[in-house]
Parts: sequence; structure tokens; C-alpha cells
Amino acid sequence: MTREDRDAKLFGRNLFLIRRRRGYSQAELAVRSAISLDGVGKIELGKRSPRLATILALADGLGVDPCELLKGLRP
Repeated sequence: MTREDRDAKLFGRNLFLIRRRRGYSQAELAVRSAISLDGVGKIELGKRSPRLATILALADGLGVDPCELLKGLRP
């Protein structure tokens, strides 16, 4: 597994855990962040690496600092 794959999986896991903690479904988060439902699902599964704008939109939709989504990722 490449570093990029590991980072995508970790980001997806962070997203999943925060979303569940907030009590949002994937569909609700998709609406709140203006991202497709398919996109949210692929990001959570680590099948897609989000761009900066997507990270910011997800953080805004969740009401968290973007750093929360990046926890555990290393440069």
C-alpha cells in the first residue's frame, strides 16, 4: 500500500468517525457540504483523495476545524 493510499484511508476514517459523532448520514453531509453522495462515500472508503476545497467544504459541513479531518496524517 502506498503512502497516498494510507493517507486516503486515514482521512476517510477520520471523516467517517466525525460524521457519525455528529449524527449525520452520508446524504446529510453531502447536502451540508455541497459534495455528491457518491463523493462522500468514496472519500470515506479511501477510494478518493479530496482536494483542499473539498476538505474545507467537508469541515464546514461538519462544523469542525479542517485539522480534525487531517489528524494523524504526516507531511
